[in-house]
Amino acid sequence: MADETGAPLDAIRAVRIATADRRLLAVDGPVDVLLEDGRIADIAPTGALPLRGRVREGDGAWIVPGLWDHHVHTVQWALAAQREDLSGTTSAVEAAARMARAPELGDGRRVGTGFRDVRWPDRPDLALLDEHTGEIPTYLINADVHSVWMNTAAFRREGFPVVADGVLREEDAFEISRRLNAADPAMADEAVLAAARRAASRGVVGLVDFDMAWNAEAWARRLAHGFDVHRVEYAVYPHDLDRAISEGLHTGQVMDPDADGLVRAGSLKIISDGSLGTRTAACSHGYADDPHNHGVLTVPPSELQDLLLRATGAGLEIALHAIGDLAVTAALDAYAATGAQGTIEHAQLVGHGDLARFGRLGVAASVQPQHALDDRDAADALWAGQTAISYPLASLYRAGATLRFGSDAPVAALDPWQAISAAVFRTDDDRAPWHPEERLDLETALAVSARGGTGGDTGIRPGAVADLALLGADPATADASGLRTMPVTATIVGGRVTYGG
Repeated sequence: MADETGAPLDAIRAVRIATADRRLLAVDGPVDVLLEDGRIADIAPTGALPLRGRVREGDGAWIVPGLWDHHVHTVQWALAAQREDLSGTTSAVEAAARMARAPELGDGRRVGTGFRDVRWPDRPDLALLDEHTGEIPTYLINADVHSVWMNTAAFRREGFPVVADGVLREEDAFEISRRLNAADPAMADEAVLAAARRAASRGVVGLVDFDMAWNAEAWARRLAHGFDVHRVEYAVYPHDLDRAISEGLHTGQVMDPDADGLVRAGSLKIISDGSLGTRTAACSHGYADDPHNHGVLTVPPSELQDLLLRATGAGLEIALHAIGDLAVTAALDAYAATGAQGTIEHAQLVGHGDLARFGRLGVAASVQPQHALDDRDAADALWAGQTAISYPLASLYRAGATLRFGSDAPVAALDPWQAISAAVFRTDDDRAPWHPEERLDLETALAVSARGGTGGDTGIRPGAVADLALLGADPATADASGLRTMPVTATIVGGRVTYGG
């Protein structure tokens, strides 16, 4: 029988296991999966075990471990649905004209998101944006979130000194994003719930929340109002580290045991350099269109080590943003010097000598495969003189690194199947695969997309947590488009149906 969303299940009948677990369990063909107390209790060929209670008919669907997104800016991702989508704009002139027609939000601002000026033949310009948008405060958030293009009215409203091109970068841009994301809590929570339900429809059972806010308060409020769509591990930022320590937060701490352990404290998130699109990622060689520009290390090495030591002493792991190869080296050096544990987020340009250090130091590479495809042209152009490896996946995996997949939503869509397809095929259009030597096989890509990535303990086997996704097609036979559009028929978190009731 079909079950209402939110209902606990006792069994799933007639599904086919789509991963290596099928071989490990020596099963082939349809199986019944018995669930008990939110875990898989038993697996047997269909009809071999008596079924009772609430049984979901699998109808031959393929079953995989539930999928995680290990890098999400939750509120910004949720609010993107209310903002002007600029992802398809091809010039500054077009983007400015689009914002002139964009709806004015309830707070009197116009906000656009998703533009990639690195692809434009012209550049953002204050006078151009003023000409089109006048006295309505207008904000255009770069797809990489590391810069914001604003008109004079927006500078005036925010109290920032006007800059010549109208573009704020790095910490100033983050501050603007924090202000734009500081929506009315009830409205923001409603947007987060709607976005979570969309994610559940793609098989998502959990995410890592990197919102630049005091996320402990936000998630406590959402749990109190009944949020139960997926699991969450939430981060804190350096400006809140003292507060986190004083309140005793530590990685893995369950927020509310009565809420099935859905929400847990995660890592200290540190941003140590910029981005490719904003030309601020710290690189060993200059950018091709600006040879004297090597990007910027935004946290000095001594300060970085101090942050890692303080967080580690308090029981917090680290999530360390490092995109350029200089930033990756500095991040690994800090891990080596302090003994801290955690991840390097992005790792988009990695020196050959640093590959094996990930595995030796126990530092996971939390990467976003779709970024490689979105940035392939920019990387080929701007990083043409770099000697490090651009967007390595297979190289990191072969070197022994633990991999975790994410989207960096709203930078890319929160859809793990996009990441899986990007990792397996390294193309999302009619062009040949970009650096095909960095492709992963499907089994690995699916493992990297589950909780904890290749270092996690998930699977379709007795004793495993019943975080599951049922698929309408066999991923092993899908091409690139088929993986991106993989039909999900149901999503299950701790034995509860969260999508496809």
